[in-house]
Amino acid sequence: MKSDRRGVERLLDRPEPGTRFYLFHGYNEGQSRAHAERLLKGLDADKVSIAAAVAKADHAILADEAAAIDMFGGRRAIWVEAASDDISDAVEALLEAPAVESPVIAIAGALRKTSRLLKAAEAHRLALAHVSYELDERDNARLIEDLARGQGLRLEPGIAARIASACGGDRGVISQELAKIALYLGASPERPVAAGGDVLDAIGAGSEGAWIAIGDLALRGDPREVADELVRAPAGADSITVVRTLQRRLLMLARLRAKVDGGQSAGDAMASLGKALFFKDKELVGKLLNQWNSAKLARVAERAGELERALMRGDSPPPVEALGEELIAIARTAGRR
Repeated sequence: MKSDRRGVERLLDRPEPGTRFYLFHGYNEGQSRAHAERLLKGLDADKVSIAAAVAKADHAILADEAAAIDMFGGRRAIWVEAASDDISDAVEALLEAPAVESPVIAIAGALRKTSRLLKAAEAHRLALAHVSYELDERDNARLIEDLARGQGLRLEPGIAARIASACGGDRGVISQELAKIALYLGASPERPVAAGGDVLDAIGAGSEGAWIAIGDLALRGDPREVADELVRAPAGADSITVVRTLQRRLLMLARLRAKVDGGQSAGDAMASLGKALFFKDKELVGKLLNQWNSAKLARVAERAGELERALMRGDSPPPVEALGEELIAIARTAGRR
């Protein structure tokens, strides 16, 4: 079953009892992940993670895990990330299983309309698929204000836009920033507190968002600026999220570059994305389109994929160090014509 933006809000908070498989996909993986986390709360379930590579190799594992009963009597939800067509056989086995105890939640990036995984999720009555688009300025501000109210925050004028800009429109990062502000102010839904620019300045709100967008600095081709940002990396910096944010940008650029190579102007190519292109990023994306050709984008995307797999396996150097080496290399490549 396919869900729209309005319908998904109800389904996340009050999930249908019979749904076995949830697929959250699209360019805005932060929003997809936030939806999945909200669904976990709606299900009142504990997360049990299974790597997508494991589901690809073992087509029965999702059905087996979903059928298992928790030994302590609690509720479980199987979490798969980053999903792709590689797990289609496992998902189809899950949907055809006689019975299950726990649902499976999968987070994927952008999927083609011809995706086997997407088709299975949209067509089956026991599955739900929802696409996460980038939001425009007005929708982003409204979303942030709604999320803030849930944390007990009353945002002063202009603060929602400032948070959106600092976090690159990434819903997951936005939620983290709002939670940090609420903790600082001692706010809660029962005890709402006003939040203004002075609070953001005092706690450095948006620093995590700047870190996650460091891939854009590398693509712009300034190794020194990248190195400076690496030095300022926040405590506990999440390198895998940075890599995935970079991969989303590369995928977007590759699609646009193909349109330009096919004869479209950069402006027309960018306009074809609609809300998938965050309004604050239009100038940057236009510059990167002129800077990167298809061959260079493909090479960087391949290396980013290798880095992500190494980080997840844990056989790379320390995460920030490994990420830093790759970003500096990308910046140097961008600087060469």
